[in-house]
Formats: sequence, structure tokens, C-alpha cells
Amino acid sequence: MADFESNVVRRRLALIATLVTLVIVIAAVWAAFALLQPTPPRKVVMSTGPEGSAYAHVGVLYRELFAREGIDLELRLSAGALENLARLNDPQSGVSVAFVQGGTTDHAHSPDLETLGTLSYEPLWFFYRDVDLSRGMEGFRGKRISIGAEGSGTRALTLELLKRNGIDEKLAEYLPYSPRTAGEKLLSGEIQAALMVTSWDSPVVQTLLRADKVQIVSFPRVDAYVALYPFLSKLVLPAGVGDLATNRPPNDVFLLAPKASLAVRHDLHPAIQYLLLDAAAQIHSGPGIFQKAGQFPAAESMDLPLSENARQFYKSGRPFFQRYLPFWLAVLAGQLVVLLIPVVGVLYPTLRLIPSLYGWAMRRRIFRLYGELKFLESELDRRAASDDIQDLSARLDKLEERANHFRMPTAFTHMLYTLRLHISLVRGRIEKR
Repeated sequence: MADFESNVVRRRLALIATLVTLVIVIAAVWAAFALLQPTPPRKVVMSTGPEGSAYAHVGVLYRELFAREGIDLELRLSAGALENLARLNDPQSGVSVAFVQGGTTDHAHSPDLETLGTLSYEPLWFFYRDVDLSRGMEGFRGKRISIGAEGSGTRALTLELLKRNGIDEKLAEYLPYSPRTAGEKLLSGEIQAALMVTSWDSPVVQTLLRADKVQIVSFPRVDAYVALYPFLSKLVLPAGVGDLATNRPPNDVFLLAPKASLAVRHDLHPAIQYLLLDAAAQIHSGPGIFQKAGQFPAAESMDLPLSENARQFYKSGRPFFQRYLPFWLAVLAGQLVVLLIPVVGVLYPTLRLIPSLYGWAMRRRIFRLYGELKFLESELDRRAASDDIQDLSARLDKLEERANHFRMPTAFTHMLYTLRLHISLVRGRIEKR
């Protein structure tokens, strides 16, 4: 009978523990799946810049690196930074990544955007030909000048600087050409000046620096512009760097330069953000004429807040799994860890609780017998010396028999022996009566 009772208790405890564990695990799995992000998209759209621009060229490098990881990076040409921003701010455009020029937006105007950091300097180049600059900007009066296409960062920056100098659009005929088109028309003499925001490596910059009839403007009072516009930097183009043989330019040239940033929508998958940051580190970290090795990409938030994923990347590099596993396998491993942590965190204490519950059940069985023994002893104390106590002796015999047939785990045997000892003590009292 005792063995049967013990087996029933064990089965009940096992069933209860199993049900509790199952319920907790299901709840933990549900909570983990609620926190899990969907898998990264197979296709990402990036807005770059005008055809032939540095943005367009760099976008191809990003696409090649993404292709190695099985991600299709679609590149869309644009007029420039302003059109890139317009696309990013429009959730219906499908664009989630773009190159953005410093000073073109802020968090108030682009609340859904974040930056992954700055990538490079983007100097403002001011090329001209057949213009007498002895009278300053008056030399450009009535001339044909390209100030960048509508939607370009070049146009926005040029108009702002002209406005700061009190120059209106009546000074010259301002034309909306892309850097490549402006360079071609300047070389042919169709226009007399061209302003463009693009990198030193841009083919049009290299061509114009070497052209005999084309000169470059060195910005006067460059420190004043930097003080007034914190997003601008002062750069120095050394004499002869364009062509040492012909010493072009003949003198050092002071340039103004915003920085290019990699902007993303705030809901872009973290794994894609890390992939972009890793690609940026490979593409932009080399030395250049205006930068030292490792200077870019940089954890700078010029106009937009820095993404939390970018903060982690600049602090500790790529996530652990992405360092050692292929991209998609790393994403899967990361998702599994997110899933397993709450499950293990809940399951481990639950499994540790089961032995405690079993121990409580075993002690409870012993304590029940102790309760009966205490009741017999209390009844013995209440009876007078002349009363018949044979019934108490018989009940104690039955209690002892039950204790002798108890089947207990080894860890609880000492409690059973202690119970038997106490039964013997009560029996001794009965015998004395």
C-alpha cells in the first residue's frame, strides 16, 4: 500500500512539473518570438547620386559587397543629396539607404531617419574660365554658371553661400547641370563657371584640375564660413597636386567641404545596418588626399542621430556571429540565441524547482505520520491513569507498521529512522502506563 501511494505521489508530481514546465516554456517561446525581428530583406534599395558622380561610383562598390552576402542592393540614380533625402523621408519610395550631404537636413525635418556615420569629405569645387577675378564676384556678372541640378546638395549649398554674401540670382545665369555635364560644358566654353560638391576622386574633378584653360577658386575668409556653418570643414588643396609636371594648381587652394553621411530609415533591419557599416569600413577607411587611414567611416552625427547599431559597431565592431559565420548563418544564429535565452532562463530555474517540490512531497508524507503520532501522544496526556489505553497501543502499532513499510529515497531515509525512534519513545510512555 505504501509503495502504491509513493508511486502515485511521484506520478502526480511528475505530471504537475511537466505541465508547469510546458506552460512556462510555451510562454517564454511566445515572448521570444514577439521580440524577434523578421529576417533581413533579400533586396535593399539605395539612392546614390547623378550618373558619373562619386556617389554613383561608390554605390557600385556597396552593391558588389552586398552581392557576396546574397543581398540584392538596387541602386537608384538621383539629382543629389536633396532628392536622396526626399526619397528616404517617403516610406512609399522603397528607398531605405542613401548618401546625404552634411547641412541638408536635421532630425526635426527627417524624424524617421538615422545616420550610420560620416564617410568622407565632399569639397565644394569652384572652377571657372575666361573670367577676370580682380573685381571679385563682380567678375562673374552676366556669366553662365552651373550651380547644380534641382535636388542636389551642390545647389542648396551654393545658394546659401551666395545669400550669405548678399549676392542674388541677378548676378549671373545659374544653370542646373550635373557635375559631369557641367565639366563638359566648361571645357567646351559653353559656360564660364561650375560649382560642384563631389569627392577628390571624381573623374570630372581630375579632368578640370589638369585642363589648361580652367582655373579653381580659392575661397577667401574660409575660416569665417566654417565658424558660421559647423557642418563645413576647411581643406587645403596643395599646389601641384593636380598635375606636378605643369604645377596645377599653381598655388595652395582653400576649399570648403561638407561631409558625406550614410543615412538610413530607422526601421532598416539591424543586420543590414551592420552589413552597410562593414562595407563602409572596407570602402572608405583608406588614406586619401584629405584624410588619414582609418579616419572614415566615423561615428559622427552631423545632422541626424547616430543609429544605435552604429554606436555598437564603432564601439566593438561587427556582432560576434558575423565575425565568424556567413551572413545568413550569422543572422540565424543570432535569432536562435534571442529565442533560447528566455527559454533557458525560464527552464533552468523551473527544472531546479522540481527536486525541491519532490522533497517537499516526501517530507509532507513523513509529517503526516508525525501529526498522527502527536495526536496519539496528546490523547495519552489527556487520559487519566486508570483509563484503558489499549486502543492507543493498537493505533500506535498500526502507525509503526505504516512507517516500517514506507519506501523513501535514500536522501530522506534519515527522516524515516527518526520517525521510528520517536514512535518508540511514545511506545515507552504507553508501556509505563
